[in-house]
Amino acid sequence: MPKKQPPRKKSKPATKRRWLTWLLLILFISSLGLIGYTAYLDQVVQKKFEGKRWSVPSRVYARALELYRQQPLTPENLRTELDLAGYQATANGLDPNTYRHSAGRFMITSRAFRHWDGEEPARSISLQIKGGVVVQLSDANSEQPLSLVRLRPVEIGIIRPAHQEDRILVQLEQLPPLLPIALQAIEDRKFARHPGIDLQGIIRAAWANLRAGRVVQGGSTLTQQLVKNFFLNSERTLSRKINEAIMALLLEWRFEKPQILEAYINEIYLGQDGNRAIHGFGLAAQFYFNKPAQNLTLAESALLVAIVRGPAYYDPRRQPQRAIERRNQVIETLHRDGVISSSEAAAALASPLAVAPKPNRGEGRYPAFMGLVKQQLAHHYRDQDLRSEGLRIFTTLDPIIQQTTERALVKQLERLQPDRAKLQAAAVVSRLGSAEVSAMVGAAEPHYWGFNRALEMRRPVGSLLKPAIYLTALAQSQRYTLATLIEDEVINLPQSDGTVWSPANYDHISHGAVPLISALSQSYNQAAVKLGLELGLRSVADTLQQLGIDASIPPYPSVMLGTLELSPLAVAQMYQTLADRGYYTPLRAVRDVLDARDQPLQRYGLNTEKRFSSAAVYLLNEALRLALREGTGKRVGAQLPPSLSLAGKTGTTNQLRDSWFAGFGSEYLSVVWLGNDDNQVIGLSGASGALPIWAAIMGEIEGNLEPLPAPPNIIRRWIDADSGLLADAGCEARFELAFIRGTEPQTYAPCSTRREWGVLDRLKKWFE
Repeated sequence: MPKKQPPRKKSKPATKRRWLTWLLLILFISSLGLIGYTAYLDQVVQKKFEGKRWSVPSRVYARALELYRQQPLTPENLRTELDLAGYQATANGLDPNTYRHSAGRFMITSRAFRHWDGEEPARSISLQIKGGVVVQLSDANSEQPLSLVRLRPVEIGIIRPAHQEDRILVQLEQLPPLLPIALQAIEDRKFARHPGIDLQGIIRAAWANLRAGRVVQGGSTLTQQLVKNFFLNSERTLSRKINEAIMALLLEWRFEKPQILEAYINEIYLGQDGNRAIHGFGLAAQFYFNKPAQNLTLAESALLVAIVRGPAYYDPRRQPQRAIERRNQVIETLHRDGVISSSEAAAALASPLAVAPKPNRGEGRYPAFMGLVKQQLAHHYRDQDLRSEGLRIFTTLDPIIQQTTERALVKQLERLQPDRAKLQAAAVVSRLGSAEVSAMVGAAEPHYWGFNRALEMRRPVGSLLKPAIYLTALAQSQRYTLATLIEDEVINLPQSDGTVWSPANYDHISHGAVPLISALSQSYNQAAVKLGLELGLRSVADTLQQLGIDASIPPYPSVMLGTLELSPLAVAQMYQTLADRGYYTPLRAVRDVLDARDQPLQRYGLNTEKRFSSAAVYLLNEALRLALREGTGKRVGAQLPPSLSLAGKTGTTNQLRDSWFAGFGSEYLSVVWLGNDDNQVIGLSGASGALPIWAAIMGEIEGNLEPLPAPPNIIRRWIDADSGLLADAGCEARFELAFIRGTEPQTYAPCSTRREWGVLDRLKKWFE
């Protein structure tokens, strides 16, 4: 039997070859994986860096202040506007974006600004205001008179991306040359030479941190910092650091150094403004110094570079000592490197921080108006585009009128508030002719960002709808005039549910037959309902819709007394048509939109349509003027300057739950509402609550302009209040009324000394 052989042992060389094969296979597979992963990262780097790199917010501007001789303007209002626009008060007013004021004389130095229709050059102007009027306007250098100067408008809001980042993109050539030099000297001295990472810097930083026992030095290059901020996040993990190094190498391989440096300058985080993150040196220059980046001084550039290391730690507003010490280190480094001279360094070191007051801009200051702007823009732009395309939106907001409206509203609420703790308010002011919304307040706290009552609230409007009834009548000029007698008497209307609706007057008195003008100016409910029923509910509803009310109008008699629920903006639209003599123009808050390259995208021009006879509307407005002077608004209206041609209507809802006033002058229209969000009784009528606010607003913003002339077919006659017929000196209760020619009464009232037309009367009428 053969002897069993022991198992043959594997030779050591065979085992080594097998392990080497496996190792090579693993290395090969790992290399393929690394190559594939690197290729993936390369695609990520190329796609994002070559495409649209940032979502740039849209910036929203108020109307630009235009200065010209004989312009009505007070020194206080001009200073307010300059302060809001970011101008700094200085001793001479000769530096860019500064002004000087003394006894009505102004020296203003502006920067160039691209308006929607062209560039306004930088210039210094001399201006004098005397007696509330601009009496002198000239170039401060040449002393040549100027016909018109348009200042940079106030920035009133920003429509930001969802991540709340904000930036103003700049190119390298738009920066002071010393800024990128200082940035490299402090953050990455080898930027021009390394391939994206600096191995010596990493080793040096690691050794310094090891010796200190904490992180005291960073080894990241500018390219790595850009990769971390632009592509990755701030988590401290080995995988993130590896990705950062690979992507930094790829970025340097694919793109030029100036492109990388410019991207860094626009990406770096440099501070916080509430929930708005300040990114890039372009916006930081505005945020800290209220100037374009190209106008930064050496000391200012050094401060921004100093902030890069820690925007919160070196915040110049909260930590001025830390900031100035760090800034001086930057200046000394530039001097040591021979970049600046000893005299330049000494001057920069001696400079104060000179940080501008924190700008008060964004949605928080004008929330109600910004809500209207967004609503109107939504018809043409996606929300994503508004938040990312860097649009420049020019609006109609007048900062002075907005401030006047806010001040009047807050002051009146303070007077009323002790007994009405939950009282809320809203107001809208628009300009006649252009239908531009000049101001809007949506809450008792004007800067509150939340429910916008001026735009979103729907409340019963009370007697504010009555003018539609009377306009419907006056449009039938052969049937109704201001002198037509209307019966103000008890009305009982059976309802479908078996009840009887019996509207009562505010004073619970029936006044019998009264002239149409008195029925409206005194706001008699019974007369309004009776007239409305004569005209037909459908006719009145049609008039409301022609005036601009686009809400559904139910065919119920109670609508004539204001049960229809509207927003203050909708009421303003209705009264805008009345104020503009029957011409309907949609209210607008936006004038023009430019893209990020300042190219026009959209112009919101006038779209006007004549909907009513100018003569009929003129007669109605005569009644609204009387309502303010001698009717429901007389308690406040009588205190207004007689030189102002004002007209308006009170609105009060059942049990004094809502207080309204809507009215206009020669230049502006305003609507005011007071009430409680829970619809509880406030105990205020339109005359006691909303009207004083309206009067305070209009008393300030309305100029002493002559009212528009009457239409050519309007004549005036003296009328007896009791009969509605012609009156002479023999009638005690007589007043002068306007008529459309040919509709005036033909006979005299019984109280007159004459009873019929004489030859002279007939000749006078014929020549008219």
